[in-house]
Amino acid sequence: MEIVGKGNTQSALANKDAQTLVSRALQQWNLENKRVLIIVPDGTRRAPVPFFFRTFANELLPRVRKLDYLIALGTHPPMQPDAICKRMGITPEERDGKYKSIGIFNHRWDDPATLVQLGVISQEEMSHFSNGMMPRELSVRLNKMVLDYDQVVICGPVFPHEVVGFSGGTKYLFPGISGPEVIDFTHWLGALQTSMKIIGTKETSVRAVIDRAASFLPTPVLGFCSVMQGDEMCGLYSGEIHQAWSQAADLSAKVHIQYVDKPFESAFCVIPEIYEDLWTAAKGMYKTEPAIADGGEVILYAPHISVISYTHGKLLDDLGYHVRDYFVKQWDRFKDYPLSVLAHSTHARGSGTYDNGVESPRLKLTLASRIPKDCCERVGLGYIDPDSVNPDDFKDKKGVLFDPHAGEILYRLAGEKKHN
Repeated sequence: MEIVGKGNTQSALANKDAQTLVSRALQQWNLENKRVLIIVPDGTRRAPVPFFFRTFANELLPRVRKLDYLIALGTHPPMQPDAICKRMGITPEERDGKYKSIGIFNHRWDDPATLVQLGVISQEEMSHFSNGMMPRELSVRLNKMVLDYDQVVICGPVFPHEVVGFSGGTKYLFPGISGPEVIDFTHWLGALQTSMKIIGTKETSVRAVIDRAASFLPTPVLGFCSVMQGDEMCGLYSGEIHQAWSQAADLSAKVHIQYVDKPFESAFCVIPEIYEDLWTAAKGMYKTEPAIADGGEVILYAPHISVISYTHGKLLDDLGYHVRDYFVKQWDRFKDYPLSVLAHSTHARGSGTYDNGVESPRLKLTLASRIPKDCCERVGLGYIDPDSVNPDDFKDKKGVLFDPHAGEILYRLAGEKKHN
């Protein structure tokens, strides 16, 4: 199948060009009288979902038997009706009227009744994929809705990602709409290798596991993989999901990775309001950590955030934030925690060591948020009163990496430039 796509690093795609690309792709695909399920990201990803929603409705409703949406939440909280309408770019009246035939559903990773087991990846395969780090059998469970349709279409953006290297593609299946087994396994496998090594790398062991899990899905999968510059698309690739994702990841590496000549002393990250808790806002740390000198500090400025995690807050309050070896060298103490929660903890805390009972993080992570000081101290993070901070004071400050929209651009040292 031909990949229909276009992208560049200099300018956004004109709306008419994007419309033409989508129309060409949909004309090429044989979707007549089929049941089509479109998987889209939740509100924690900048993506032109409203453009796609209206375009797909116009193009497909006259042709297909059924058109529905499934929101790839992973373990994020379910979206409420108003938030869903905002995500799709429609009014409640339109959802109940013009688009009433289109179903829009939240994924529920924590409800076994919504999941189906598609297969099992053997211990031998998992040992191979993980380079011997996690030689265990893996149950592959996915939202059972995918079996009720003739065609699955993944529609989402591609960015550098701390767990898998680059987001997008089959990651919208695993962990996007999967059961907890693959979510836990892949997050911890990425954590064992550390975010610093994984993020911004195209081919990773985690991606290999995700693609293997996706191979169990009997329903055919196509994709629209976009690359964003701010709120605009600078690239769009559609067709067979792996090929479309690959081309989008190549463009993302050029758009979303900035190389700096020498490390900064600290980073000041202004966290966008699309990230509603530290669980998602920690992307500010992931994306700046590689460009900060040893002993430096990353400040997450997020005066709109008041909780660590809406889903996993109680566990993280008990667990705290620690470097990888703090867990690995005390495994009997932590082995019963969900692996995805352990992974978030160490991804956010960053690199460091744990020797002879002494934990030594490479960087200091400080929150300027509504999460109370005593809570920050309890989980091992620094605290600044957000009302005492003026972000403008950090814009041109010597030695400071100022990121006004943290979480999307990955900063790396030029001497560590990766060849994907």
